[in-house]
Amino acid sequence: MPNNTMPNSKSPHDRAAADSALAGLQRRLQEAYEELWGTFVDPRDALFDGDGLAWNPLGLEADSCMPFGWGPTSEVQLREIRNQCRLLAMSNEFAINGHENRVSFIVGAGHTYIAAAKKGLTVPPEWVAAVQAVLDDFISTNSWQRRQQEIVLRRDRDGEVFLRLFVALDGTTRVRFIEPGQVATPPDQAANPATKLGILTDPEDVETVLTYFVDGQAIDASEIQHRKANVDANVRRGLPLFFPVRKNLRRAEKLLRNMSVVAEIQSAIALIRRHHRSNRGAVEQFVTSSADVSVGNPFTGQTANFRRYGPGTILDAQADVDYDFPAAGLDAGNFVAVLQAELRAIAARLVMPEFMLSSDASNANYSSTMMAEGPAMRMFQRLQAEQVADDLWIMQRVVANAIAAGRLPAEAQTAVQITGVPPTLAVRDQLQETQRFQIENAAGILSPQTWSQRLGLDYGQEQANLADHAARARRGSGIARADDRKPQEIDAAAMPLDAGPANLLGVAQFGS
Repeated sequence: MPNNTMPNSKSPHDRAAADSALAGLQRRLQEAYEELWGTFVDPRDALFDGDGLAWNPLGLEADSCMPFGWGPTSEVQLREIRNQCRLLAMSNEFAINGHENRVSFIVGAGHTYIAAAKKGLTVPPEWVAAVQAVLDDFISTNSWQRRQQEIVLRRDRDGEVFLRLFVALDGTTRVRFIEPGQVATPPDQAANPATKLGILTDPEDVETVLTYFVDGQAIDASEIQHRKANVDANVRRGLPLFFPVRKNLRRAEKLLRNMSVVAEIQSAIALIRRHHRSNRGAVEQFVTSSADVSVGNPFTGQTANFRRYGPGTILDAQADVDYDFPAAGLDAGNFVAVLQAELRAIAARLVMPEFMLSSDASNANYSSTMMAEGPAMRMFQRLQAEQVADDLWIMQRVVANAIAAGRLPAEAQTAVQITGVPPTLAVRDQLQETQRFQIENAAGILSPQTWSQRLGLDYGQEQANLADHAARARRGSGIARADDRKPQEIDAAAMPLDAGPANLLGVAQFGS
Protein backbone atom coordinates (compact mmCIF):
# COMPACT_ATOMS: atom_id res chain seq x y z
CA MET A 1 0.00 0.00 0.00
CA PRO A 2 1.47 3.32 -0.97
CA ASN A 3 2.24 5.72 1.83
CA ASN A 4 0.43 9.05 1.20
CA THR A 5 1.89 10.83 4.27
CA MET A 6 5.13 12.74 4.17
CA PRO A 7 7.68 11.60 6.69
CA ASN A 8 8.64 14.22 9.31
CA SER A 9 12.11 15.33 8.28
CA LYS A 10 12.69 17.39 11.46
CA SER A 11 13.60 15.93 14.78
CA PRO A 12 11.85 16.97 18.00
CA HIS A 13 14.95 18.97 18.92
CA ASP A 14 14.73 21.02 15.70
CA ARG A 15 11.02 21.72 16.18
CA ALA A 16 11.61 22.96 19.74
CA ALA A 17 14.35 25.27 18.53
CA ALA A 18 12.11 26.67 15.78
CA ASP A 19 9.25 27.25 18.24
CA SER A 20 11.61 29.02 20.63
CA ALA A 21 12.93 31.26 17.84
CA LEU A 22 9.39 32.09 16.71
CA ALA A 23 8.34 32.96 20.27
CA GLY A 24 11.37 35.22 20.64
CA LEU A 25 10.56 36.97 17.37
CA GLN A 26 6.95 37.55 18.43
CA ARG A 27 8.10 38.89 21.79
CA ARG A 28 10.55 41.27 20.12
CA LEU A 29 7.89 42.49 17.68
CA GLN A 30 5.53 43.15 20.58
CA GLU A 31 8.21 45.13 22.41
CA ALA A 32 8.99 47.13 19.28
CA TYR A 33 5.30 47.79 18.75
CA GLU A 34 4.90 49.08 22.31
CA GLU A 35 8.02 51.24 22.02
CA LEU A 36 6.93 52.79 18.73
CA TRP A 37 3.26 53.20 19.57
CA GLY A 38 3.70 56.64 21.19
CA THR A 39 5.57 58.01 18.18
CA PHE A 40 3.83 56.04 15.45
CA VAL A 41 2.39 58.24 12.68
CA ASP A 42 -0.89 57.05 11.27
CA PRO A 43 -0.94 57.84 7.53
CA ARG A 44 -4.70 58.46 7.84
CA ASP A 45 -4.08 61.48 10.10
CA ALA A 46 -3.61 63.63 7.01
CA LEU A 47 -7.23 62.92 6.07
CA PHE A 48 -8.69 64.29 9.32
CA ASP A 49 -9.01 67.87 10.55
CA GLY A 50 -8.22 69.15 14.03
CA ASP A 51 -11.65 68.15 15.32
CA GLY A 52 -11.29 64.54 14.17
CA LEU A 53 -13.73 64.93 11.27
CA ALA A 54 -12.74 63.01 8.16
CA TRP A 55 -12.20 64.63 4.80
CA ASN A 56 -14.57 63.54 2.06
CA PRO A 57 -13.72 61.49 -1.02
CA LEU A 58 -14.53 63.08 -4.34
CA GLY A 59 -17.49 62.12 -6.49
CA LEU A 60 -20.13 61.62 -3.80
CA GLU A 61 -23.66 62.99 -3.98
CA ALA A 62 -24.47 66.09 -1.99
CA ASP A 63 -26.18 64.27 0.88
CA SER A 64 -23.10 62.18 1.67
CA CYS A 65 -20.50 64.96 1.57
CA MET A 66 -19.21 67.02 4.44
CA PRO A 67 -18.02 70.42 3.13
CA PHE A 68 -19.89 73.44 4.47
CA GLY A 69 -23.00 74.06 2.40
CA TRP A 70 -23.43 70.34 1.84
CA GLY A 71 -24.46 67.72 4.34
CA PRO A 72 -22.91 65.40 6.92
CA THR A 73 -22.02 61.85 5.99
CA SER A 74 -23.98 60.14 8.75
CA GLU A 75 -26.26 60.70 11.70
CA VAL A 76 -23.30 60.12 14.04
CA GLN A 77 -21.31 62.87 12.36
CA LEU A 78 -24.32 65.17 12.33
CA ARG A 79 -24.78 64.63 16.08
CA GLU A 80 -21.09 65.34 16.73
CA ILE A 81 -21.24 68.61 14.76
CA ARG A 82 -24.42 69.63 16.56
CA ASN A 83 -22.96 68.86 19.98
CA GLN A 84 -19.86 70.93 19.29
CA CYS A 85 -21.90 73.96 18.26
CA ARG A 86 -24.35 73.50 21.14
CA LEU A 87 -21.44 73.59 23.56
CA LEU A 88 -20.26 76.84 21.99
CA ALA A 89 -23.76 78.32 22.23
CA MET A 90 -23.87 77.40 25.91
CA SER A 91 -20.35 78.30 27.08
CA ASN A 92 -18.61 80.62 24.59
CA GLU A 93 -19.37 84.25 25.37
CA PHE A 94 -18.80 85.42 21.81
CA ALA A 95 -21.07 82.73 20.36
CA ILE A 96 -23.77 83.60 22.90
CA ASN A 97 -23.58 87.28 21.94
CA GLY A 98 -23.79 86.42 18.25
CA HIS A 99 -26.87 84.25 18.78
CA GLU A 100 -28.61 86.86 20.94
CA ASN A 101 -27.98 89.66 18.45
CA ARG A 102 -29.37 87.66 15.55
CA VAL A 103 -32.50 86.87 17.57
CA SER A 104 -32.90 90.55 18.48
CA PHE A 105 -32.59 91.81 14.92
CA ILE A 106 -34.55 89.05 13.15
CA VAL A 107 -37.42 88.74 15.67
CA GLY A 108 -37.16 91.86 17.81
CA ALA A 109 -40.44 92.64 19.49
CA GLY A 110 -42.16 90.07 17.27
CA HIS A 111 -43.67 89.99 13.81
CA THR A 112 -47.17 91.27 13.11
CA TYR A 113 -49.62 89.13 11.09
CA ILE A 114 -52.51 90.93 9.43
CA ALA A 115 -55.50 89.45 7.60
CA ALA A 116 -56.90 91.45 4.68
CA ALA A 117 -59.04 90.88 1.60
CA LYS A 118 -57.12 89.68 -1.42
CA LYS A 119 -56.51 92.21 -4.12
CA GLY A 120 -59.39 92.54 -6.55
CA LEU A 121 -61.87 90.59 -4.41
CA THR A 122 -64.91 91.83 -2.51
CA VAL A 123 -64.79 90.07 0.83
CA PRO A 124 -67.29 90.44 3.69
CA PRO A 125 -65.62 92.33 6.56
CA GLU A 126 -66.70 89.65 9.02
CA TRP A 127 -64.59 87.09 7.16
CA VAL A 128 -61.48 89.21 7.52
CA ALA A 129 -62.25 89.83 11.18
CA ALA A 130 -62.81 86.09 11.80
CA VAL A 131 -59.49 85.13 10.18
CA GLN A 132 -57.71 87.80 12.20
CA ALA A 133 -59.30 86.44 15.38
CA VAL A 134 -58.05 82.93 14.55
CA LEU A 135 -54.52 84.26 13.99
CA ASP A 136 -54.58 86.27 17.21
CA ASP A 137 -55.78 83.22 19.13
CA PHE A 138 -52.96 81.10 17.65
CA ILE A 139 -50.34 83.73 18.54
CA SER A 140 -51.62 83.94 22.10
CA THR A 141 -52.03 80.17 22.60
CA ASN A 142 -48.51 79.36 21.38
CA SER A 143 -46.71 82.40 22.87
CA TRP A 144 -45.57 82.96 19.31
CA GLN A 145 -43.19 85.85 19.93
CA ARG A 146 -41.16 83.80 22.41
CA ARG A 147 -41.40 80.77 20.16
CA GLN A 148 -40.07 82.85 17.27
CA GLN A 149 -37.01 83.70 19.33
CA GLU A 150 -36.40 80.03 20.08
CA ILE A 151 -36.90 79.10 16.43
CA VAL A 152 -34.15 81.50 15.35
CA LEU A 153 -31.85 80.32 18.15
CA ARG A 154 -32.40 76.62 17.39
CA ARG A 155 -31.99 77.12 13.66
CA ASP A 156 -28.68 78.92 14.14
CA ARG A 157 -27.42 76.66 16.92
CA ASP A 158 -28.41 73.28 15.43
CA GLY A 159 -28.59 74.20 11.75
CA GLU A 160 -32.24 73.18 11.64
CA VAL A 161 -35.47 73.25 13.59
CA PHE A 162 -38.41 70.83 13.43
CA LEU A 163 -41.91 72.10 14.26
CA ARG A 164 -44.81 69.67 14.63
CA LEU A 165 -48.41 70.84 14.36
CA PHE A 166 -51.10 69.41 16.64
CA VAL A 167 -54.76 70.17 15.90
CA ALA A 168 -57.51 70.05 18.53
CA LEU A 169 -61.13 69.14 17.81
CA ASP A 170 -62.14 72.80 17.84
CA GLY A 171 -59.55 73.60 15.15
CA THR A 172 -57.02 75.18 17.52
CA THR A 173 -53.46 74.60 16.30
CA ARG A 174 -50.57 74.08 18.69
CA VAL A 175 -46.90 74.00 17.73
CA ARG A 176 -44.23 71.96 19.51
CA PHE A 177 -40.51 71.45 18.89
CA ILE A 178 -38.92 68.16 17.87
CA GLU A 179 -35.29 67.70 18.89
CA PRO A 180 -33.02 67.09 15.86
CA GLY A 181 -31.60 63.99 17.53
CA GLN A 182 -35.07 62.41 17.53
CA VAL A 183 -35.14 62.42 13.71
CA ALA A 184 -33.18 59.32 12.67
CA THR A 185 -33.47 56.43 10.24
CA PRO A 186 -35.09 53.36 11.87
CA PRO A 187 -33.52 49.93 11.27
CA ASP A 188 -36.30 48.79 8.95
CA GLN A 189 -35.57 51.75 6.61
CA ALA A 190 -31.79 51.38 6.52
CA ALA A 191 -31.87 49.57 3.16
CA ASN A 192 -34.20 52.08 1.54
CA PRO A 193 -32.13 54.42 -0.67
CA ALA A 194 -34.82 57.10 -0.45
CA THR A 195 -34.43 57.30 3.35
CA LYS A 196 -31.39 59.10 4.73
CA LEU A 197 -30.74 60.93 7.99
CA GLY A 198 -34.27 60.15 9.20
CA ILE A 199 -36.07 61.64 6.18
CA LEU A 200 -37.91 59.75 3.44
CA THR A 201 -38.14 61.65 0.14
CA ASP A 202 -39.63 61.03 -3.26
CA PRO A 203 -37.24 58.65 -5.07
CA GLU A 204 -37.36 60.98 -8.08
CA ASP A 205 -37.12 64.29 -6.16
CA VAL A 206 -35.06 64.71 -3.01
CA GLU A 207 -36.72 68.07 -2.28
CA THR A 208 -40.16 66.44 -1.94
CA VAL A 209 -40.27 65.08 1.60
CA LEU A 210 -42.80 62.34 2.29
CA THR A 211 -42.10 61.19 5.84
CA TYR A 212 -40.06 62.13 8.90
CA PHE A 213 -39.02 59.35 11.29
CA VAL A 214 -39.29 60.64 14.87
CA ASP A 215 -38.14 58.19 17.55
CA GLY A 216 -38.75 55.41 15.04
CA GLN A 217 -42.30 56.54 14.30
CA ALA A 218 -43.24 57.61 10.76
CA ILE A 219 -44.81 61.10 10.74
CA ASP A 220 -46.38 62.47 7.57
CA ALA A 221 -44.50 65.47 6.22
CA SER A 222 -47.69 67.58 6.28
CA GLU A 223 -47.55 67.57 10.11
CA ILE A 224 -43.98 68.86 10.36
CA GLN A 225 -42.22 71.99 9.20
CA HIS A 226 -38.48 71.57 8.76
CA ARG A 227 -36.47 74.79 8.68
CA LYS A 228 -32.87 74.02 7.72
CA ALA A 229 -29.97 76.40 7.28
CA ASN A 230 -26.57 76.74 5.60
CA VAL A 231 -27.04 73.90 3.11
CA ASP A 232 -28.29 73.47 -0.44
CA ALA A 233 -31.92 72.71 -1.21
CA ASN A 234 -31.18 69.08 -2.09
CA VAL A 235 -29.55 68.35 1.28
CA ARG A 236 -31.77 66.71 3.87
CA ARG A 237 -30.31 68.20 7.07
CA GLY A 238 -28.87 71.59 7.98
CA LEU A 239 -25.55 72.69 9.46
CA PRO A 240 -25.08 75.01 12.47
CA LEU A 241 -24.31 78.68 11.94
CA PHE A 242 -20.95 78.57 13.74
CA PHE A 243 -19.78 75.29 12.19
CA PRO A 244 -17.15 76.90 9.87
CA VAL A 245 -15.79 79.22 12.59
CA ARG A 246 -16.00 76.97 15.64
CA LYS A 247 -12.18 76.84 15.83
CA ASN A 248 -11.98 80.63 15.75
CA LEU A 249 -14.45 80.82 18.63
CA ARG A 250 -12.40 78.37 20.68
CA ARG A 251 -9.16 80.22 19.93
CA ALA A 252 -10.72 83.57 20.84
CA GLU A 253 -11.97 82.16 24.14
CA LYS A 254 -8.61 80.57 24.98
CA LEU A 255 -6.71 83.72 24.00
CA LEU A 256 -8.91 85.85 26.24
CA ARG A 257 -8.49 83.37 29.08
CA ASN A 258 -4.70 83.28 28.69
CA MET A 259 -4.52 87.08 28.54
CA SER A 260 -6.50 87.32 31.76
CA VAL A 261 -4.41 84.68 33.54
CA VAL A 262 -1.12 86.29 32.55
CA ALA A 263 -2.36 89.70 33.64
CA GLU A 264 -3.63 88.23 36.91
CA ILE A 265 -0.31 86.60 37.68
CA GLN A 266 1.73 89.67 36.78
CA SER A 267 -0.49 92.02 38.73
CA ALA A 268 -0.59 89.67 41.73
CA ILE A 269 3.22 89.79 42.16
CA ALA A 270 3.88 93.24 43.58
CA LEU A 271 7.68 93.12 43.36
CA ILE A 272 10.64 90.80 43.11
CA ARG A 273 13.76 91.31 45.24
CA ARG A 274 17.07 90.17 43.83
CA HIS A 275 19.81 89.52 46.41
CA HIS A 276 23.30 89.62 44.96
CA ARG A 277 26.04 87.47 46.49
CA SER A 278 23.73 85.98 49.13
CA ASN A 279 23.07 82.34 49.86
CA ARG A 280 19.66 80.84 50.55
CA GLY A 281 19.98 81.08 54.32
CA ALA A 282 20.81 84.76 54.18
CA VAL A 283 17.84 85.45 51.89
CA GLU A 284 15.44 83.58 54.20
CA GLN A 285 16.76 85.46 57.22
CA PHE A 286 16.28 88.78 55.39
CA VAL A 287 12.70 87.89 54.48
CA THR A 288 11.88 86.85 58.04
CA SER A 289 13.36 89.93 59.62
CA SER A 290 11.57 92.31 57.24
CA ALA A 291 8.13 90.63 57.50
CA ASP A 292 5.21 92.35 59.20
CA VAL A 293 3.25 89.11 59.68
CA SER A 294 4.31 85.44 59.64
CA VAL A 295 1.63 82.77 59.13
CA GLY A 296 2.32 79.06 59.61
CA ASN A 297 0.67 76.38 57.47
CA PRO A 298 -0.42 73.47 59.69
CA PHE A 299 -0.53 71.05 56.74
CA THR A 300 2.90 71.68 55.23
CA GLY A 301 4.69 73.02 58.27
CA GLN A 302 6.00 75.96 56.25
CA THR A 303 5.81 79.59 57.29
CA ALA A 304 4.67 82.36 54.92
CA ASN A 305 5.95 85.87 55.53
CA PHE A 306 3.99 88.97 54.53
CA ARG A 307 4.86 92.62 54.39
CA ARG A 308 2.40 95.41 53.70
CA TYR A 309 3.38 98.23 51.38
CA GLY A 310 1.11 101.24 51.77
CA PRO A 311 0.43 103.82 49.07
CA GLY A 312 3.52 105.87 48.28
CA THR A 313 5.88 103.53 50.11
CA ILE A 314 9.56 104.39 49.63
CA LEU A 315 11.89 101.39 49.72
CA ASP A 316 15.42 101.67 51.08
CA ALA A 317 17.40 98.78 49.67
CA GLN A 318 20.80 97.47 50.59
CA ALA A 319 23.57 97.74 48.05
CA ASP A 320 23.20 94.12 47.05
CA VAL A 321 19.33 94.10 46.77
CA ASP A 322 17.42 95.13 43.64
CA TYR A 323 13.61 95.59 43.40
CA ASP A 324 11.74 94.75 40.15
CA PHE A 325 8.04 95.41 39.50
CA PRO A 326 6.65 92.91 36.88
CA ALA A 327 3.32 94.71 36.45
CA ALA A 328 5.13 97.70 35.00
CA GLY A 329 5.98 95.69 31.89
CA LEU A 330 2.48 94.35 31.31
CA ASP A 331 1.14 95.21 27.84
CA ALA A 332 -2.10 93.40 27.05
CA GLY A 333 -2.56 95.47 23.91
CA ASN A 334 -0.27 93.13 21.98
CA PHE A 335 -2.77 90.31 22.44
CA VAL A 336 -5.90 92.39 21.90
CA ALA A 337 -5.02 92.88 18.24
CA VAL A 338 -4.86 89.10 17.76
CA LEU A 339 -8.19 88.66 19.56
CA GLN A 340 -9.83 91.29 17.36
CA ALA A 341 -8.56 89.53 14.24
CA GLU A 342 -10.22 86.30 15.38
CA LEU A 343 -13.47 88.12 16.16
CA ARG A 344 -13.46 89.79 12.74
CA ALA A 345 -13.20 86.38 11.10
CA ILE A 346 -16.22 85.19 13.09
CA ALA A 347 -18.14 88.39 12.35
CA ALA A 348 -17.37 87.96 8.65
CA ARG A 349 -19.13 84.61 8.74
CA LEU A 350 -22.19 86.25 10.26
CA VAL A 351 -22.06 89.25 7.87
CA MET A 352 -22.14 91.43 10.97
CA PRO A 353 -19.82 94.20 12.17
CA GLU A 354 -17.37 93.19 14.86
CA PHE A 355 -19.08 95.24 17.58
CA MET A 356 -22.21 93.07 17.25
CA LEU A 357 -20.08 90.11 18.27
CA SER A 358 -17.78 91.67 20.87
CA SER A 359 -20.10 94.47 22.12
CA ASP A 360 -17.16 96.86 21.64
CA ALA A 361 -18.57 99.87 19.81
CA SER A 362 -15.45 102.01 20.23
CA ASN A 363 -14.53 101.63 16.55
CA ALA A 364 -18.02 101.38 15.03
CA ASN A 365 -20.97 103.60 14.20
CA TYR A 366 -24.37 101.98 14.62
CA SER A 367 -26.24 104.41 12.40
CA SER A 368 -23.87 103.89 9.48
CA THR A 369 -23.88 100.13 9.98
CA MET A 370 -27.68 99.83 9.93
CA MET A 371 -28.29 102.14 7.00
CA ALA A 372 -30.28 100.71 4.11
CA GLU A 373 -27.20 100.02 1.99
CA GLY A 374 -25.14 98.39 4.75
CA PRO A 375 -24.23 94.68 4.40
CA ALA A 376 -25.58 93.85 7.87
CA MET A 377 -28.85 95.59 7.02
CA ARG A 378 -29.23 93.62 3.80
CA MET A 379 -28.41 90.37 5.58
CA PHE A 380 -30.98 90.91 8.33
CA GLN A 381 -33.61 91.85 5.76
CA ARG A 382 -32.96 88.56 3.97
CA LEU A 383 -33.24 86.63 7.22
CA GLN A 384 -36.45 88.45 8.18
CA ALA A 385 -38.00 87.72 4.79
CA GLU A 386 -37.12 84.04 5.17
CA GLN A 387 -38.60 84.01 8.67
CA VAL A 388 -41.81 85.64 7.44
CA ALA A 389 -42.16 83.13 4.59
CA ASP A 390 -41.76 80.18 6.96
CA ASP A 391 -44.17 81.70 9.47
CA LEU A 392 -46.81 82.36 6.81
CA TRP A 393 -46.78 78.64 5.92
CA ILE A 394 -47.70 77.99 9.56
CA MET A 395 -50.40 80.67 9.53
CA GLN A 396 -51.98 79.22 6.38
CA ARG A 397 -52.14 75.83 8.10
CA VAL A 398 -53.73 77.47 11.14
CA VAL A 399 -56.48 78.95 8.95
CA ALA A 400 -56.98 75.64 7.11
CA ASN A 401 -57.37 73.78 10.42
CA ALA A 402 -59.93 76.34 11.61
CA ILE A 403 -61.88 75.92 8.35
CA ALA A 404 -61.84 72.12 8.75
CA ALA A 405 -63.30 72.51 12.26
CA GLY A 406 -66.05 74.85 11.01
CA ARG A 407 -64.73 77.98 12.71
CA LEU A 408 -64.25 79.77 9.38
CA PRO A 409 -66.06 79.62 6.02
CA ALA A 410 -64.28 77.57 3.39
CA GLU A 411 -63.99 80.62 1.11
CA ALA A 412 -61.80 82.40 3.66
CA GLN A 413 -58.79 80.34 2.55
CA THR A 414 -58.82 81.85 -0.94
CA ALA A 415 -60.47 85.21 -0.28
CA VAL A 416 -58.39 86.42 2.67
CA GLN A 417 -54.63 86.87 2.54
CA ILE A 418 -52.22 87.05 5.46
CA THR A 419 -49.33 89.48 5.57
CA GLY A 420 -46.35 89.23 7.93
CA VAL A 421 -44.61 92.44 8.97
CA PRO A 422 -41.21 92.20 10.72
CA PRO A 423 -39.85 95.00 12.93
CA THR A 424 -38.02 97.84 11.22
CA LEU A 425 -34.24 97.53 11.05
CA ALA A 426 -33.04 100.81 9.56
CA VAL A 427 -32.23 103.84 11.64
CA ARG A 428 -34.93 106.34 10.70
CA ASP A 429 -35.65 110.03 11.02
CA GLN A 430 -39.10 109.70 12.58
CA LEU A 431 -40.21 113.25 11.68
CA GLN A 432 -39.07 112.98 8.08
CA GLU A 433 -40.72 109.59 7.70
CA THR A 434 -44.01 110.85 9.15
CA GLN A 435 -44.00 113.82 6.78
CA ARG A 436 -43.47 111.46 3.85
CA PHE A 437 -46.39 109.31 5.00
CA GLN A 438 -48.59 112.41 5.25
CA ILE A 439 -47.76 113.44 1.69
CA GLU A 440 -48.38 109.93 0.35
CA ASN A 441 -51.68 109.71 2.24
CA ALA A 442 -52.87 113.10 0.97
CA ALA A 443 -51.97 112.09 -2.61
CA GLY A 444 -54.05 108.91 -2.32
CA ILE A 445 -50.99 106.62 -2.55
CA LEU A 446 -50.83 105.37 1.05
CA SER A 447 -53.93 104.09 2.85
CA PRO A 448 -54.41 104.60 6.60
CA GLN A 449 -54.48 100.83 7.04
CA THR A 450 -51.04 100.43 5.47
CA TRP A 451 -49.80 103.45 7.41
CA SER A 452 -50.84 101.76 10.66
CA GLN A 453 -49.19 98.54 9.52
CA ARG A 454 -45.87 100.31 8.89
CA LEU A 455 -46.02 101.80 12.36
CA GLY A 456 -46.70 98.39 13.87
CA LEU A 457 -50.19 99.38 14.99
CA ASP A 458 -53.53 97.58 14.74
CA TYR A 459 -55.70 99.81 12.54
CA GLY A 460 -59.05 98.60 13.93
CA GLN A 461 -57.88 98.89 17.53
CA GLU A 462 -56.53 102.40 16.98
CA GLN A 463 -59.83 103.51 15.43
CA ALA A 464 -61.70 102.15 18.43
CA ASN A 465 -59.30 103.92 20.81
CA LEU A 466 -59.72 107.23 18.96
CA ALA A 467 -63.52 106.91 18.95
CA ASP A 468 -63.49 106.19 22.68
CA HIS A 469 -61.24 109.17 23.28
CA ALA A 470 -63.54 111.47 21.28
CA ALA A 471 -66.60 110.19 23.18
CA ARG A 472 -64.91 110.80 26.53
CA ALA A 473 -63.99 114.32 25.46
CA ARG A 474 -67.59 115.08 24.46
CA ARG A 475 -68.98 113.69 27.70
CA GLY A 476 -66.47 115.72 29.66
CA SER A 477 -67.56 118.91 27.92
CA GLY A 478 -71.22 118.13 28.45
CA ILE A 479 -71.89 117.36 24.81
CA ALA A 480 -73.37 113.91 24.19
CA ARG A 481 -74.11 112.14 20.95
CA ALA A 482 -76.51 109.31 20.21
CA ASP A 483 -73.78 107.35 18.47
CA ASP A 484 -71.40 107.35 21.43
CA ARG A 485 -70.52 103.72 21.88
CA LYS A 486 -68.02 101.59 23.71
CA PRO A 487 -64.86 100.69 21.77
CA GLN A 488 -65.83 97.04 21.47
CA GLU A 489 -69.11 98.06 19.82
CA ILE A 490 -67.41 99.87 16.96
CA ASP A 491 -66.99 97.98 13.72
CA ALA A 492 -63.48 98.95 12.67
CA ALA A 493 -64.10 97.80 9.12
CA ALA A 494 -66.91 100.37 8.79
CA MET A 495 -64.73 103.34 9.77
CA PRO A 496 -64.01 105.87 6.99
CA LEU A 497 -60.60 105.69 5.34
CA ASP A 498 -59.72 109.22 6.40
CA ALA A 499 -59.86 108.19 10.08
CA GLY A 500 -56.41 106.61 10.06
CA PRO A 501 -53.08 107.33 11.72
CA ALA A 502 -53.28 110.92 10.45
CA ASN A 503 -55.59 111.56 13.41
CA LEU A 504 -52.62 111.18 15.70
CA LEU A 505 -51.01 114.11 13.90
CA GLY A 506 -54.04 116.38 13.91
CA VAL A 507 -54.82 115.96 10.20
CA ALA A 508 -58.35 114.75 10.93
CA GLN A 509 -60.41 114.98 14.09
CA PHE A 510 -63.42 113.18 15.48
CA GLY A 511 -66.48 115.17 16.40
CA SER A 512 -65.89 117.93 13.88
